[in-house]
Amino acid sequence: SKHCVELDTRTANVTVKPFDLDMGFRFELHITISGKKINVSEIPKLAISKDWMRDKLELHFYKTEQAAGGGEIKDVTYNKSSGTAVITFLRPG
Repeated sequence: SKHCVELDTRTANVTVKPFDLDMGFRFELHITISGKKINVSEIPKLAISKDWMRDKLELHFYKTEQAAGGGEIKDVTYNKSSGTAVITFLRPG
């Protein structure tokens, strides 16, 4: 657990310690459905990047294809400050 790291002209002794990553998030979404687009609102503000949230939304709505909704995604537009997103599908459904 102890390591020696050389940084430029200095040497630093470091100790590795385990830590927990908070990876799981659970939240409720409110949606409005219209042809090829879904408007999602009331997305909670989480301490994750915009890209990560966009990926989570895309995966969620793509996976719901087997559950009589969703499908292949064309675009996800996410606005972190307003807590909204627009999911655009390739085909209407």
